[in-house]
Amino acid sequence: MTITITLPPETEERLRAQAEATGKSISTLVVEAVEARLSLSKLALREILAPAHADFHRSGMTGEQLEELLQESLDETRSERRSLPGASA
Repeated sequence: MTITITLPPETEERLRAQAEATGKSISTLVVEAVEARLSLSKLALREILAPAHADFHRSGMTGEQLEELLQESLDETRSERRSLPGASA
């Protein structure tokens, strides 16, 4: 099947750079991207998160420690967003 798409210039530039860096054709990269996206739609959330769950269990952290880490990250992100120009307090 042949499909014609129009990409924003920035996306085209990134695609060309990725093709050059990997030694793959643009066509190959686009097919891989479409196949990856279609494969993701078949996965359940549990399957998508499985690697993160495995990393968490290997880390030895407790649920409370993870919750604290996530809260700190959330607080930091919110603080950074508030400090951006034009951000409302």
